[in-house]
Amino acid sequence: MTIETTDAPTLDASDTAETMATKPKLNFGSLRMIGHFTIRYPRQITYALLALIAAAASTLAIPYGLRLIIDEGFAKNGGDPAPYFYLLLGIVVIIGISTAFRFYFVSWLGERVVGDIRVAVQQNLLRLAPRFFEENRPGEIASRMTADTAIIEQIVGTTVSVALRNIFIGIGGVTLLFGLAPSLTIWLLAGIPVVVLPIVFLGRRLEKASRNSQDNVASVGTIISEALAAIKIVQAFGQENREGVRFSDAVERTFVAAKKRIRLRAFLTALVMALIFGGITLLVWEGTDQVKEGVISSGTLFAVVLYGALVAGSFGALTEVYGDLVRASGAASRLAELLNEVPEIASPASPVIMPP
Repeated sequence: MTIETTDAPTLDASDTAETMATKPKLNFGSLRMIGHFTIRYPRQITYALLALIAAAASTLAIPYGLRLIIDEGFAKNGGDPAPYFYLLLGIVVIIGISTAFRFYFVSWLGERVVGDIRVAVQQNLLRLAPRFFEENRPGEIASRMTADTAIIEQIVGTTVSVALRNIFIGIGGVTLLFGLAPSLTIWLLAGIPVVVLPIVFLGRRLEKASRNSQDNVASVGTIISEALAAIKIVQAFGQENREGVRFSDAVERTFVAAKKRIRLRAFLTALVMALIFGGITLLVWEGTDQVKEGVISSGTLFAVVLYGALVAGSFGALTEVYGDLVRASGAASRLAELLNEVPEIASPASPVIMPP
């Protein structure tokens, strides 16, 4: 098996177009390797899930607590909202503690899984024949052991936890919204695709532009390494000016790619802000009319707005998970190649003890 050089994190400028043409796809088979190393720690996974559920449930309880303060604390109970503020403070304490536990256990899992993968890959590399390292650059292998495992650490220690939390908040928020104000919830659910679809469409273009920018940055690093590694040859043949022009061209290409990425990011930010706050304004407008008609209370309207922001934010955050999973899939497949490489020289199946 020979490692393809186009998978390396550092690409030459001539390889950029080819890399962009072969965009990686999500391969759940390669992600299974990450799961194999993760399920070795069921206790930490259980603790992380419990902390995640507690944090998400407490977050969903905040709008309901504020609704009680507005509807019950001001209008009833002698105008004393203090008991409901005590309840809200208790919810905030639970959020803080559960979030701390969730962060600890998912970060622990990320570091532990990455460490196990590095050790397993290194142990397999030490058993391979020298010919393998002549066909595959050791620097590229070392890059896989560092850069690719860092991507896996981000997935295990951050992305999966964030995705599960947003799924829980999104489903729970929609359920609570239907219980509070069904008609406003229908308006909210109808508006979520209007906000999410542009984010998905432009997000893919932004991801492509970001990858192009990263490839150009990598080409700058490659040119620097080539010139400085062969500095004696460059100076002996008087190629200093040529290398300087070559480097300047690479820097300029990087700047052009970065400008395209920045323009897309600025437009996406403006569009998302306008859609989200415009949708909230229309939702509050409709809710105000229902408050005047006595259909819902003021506290319910306030809670609906907060739940709407939570639900829209959770679904919007889920759109970024796919891109992270694609990167993790590519990183896992590259590490799996090293892990599954079979040594040419192997111990016999039935070894015989040598005679004395």
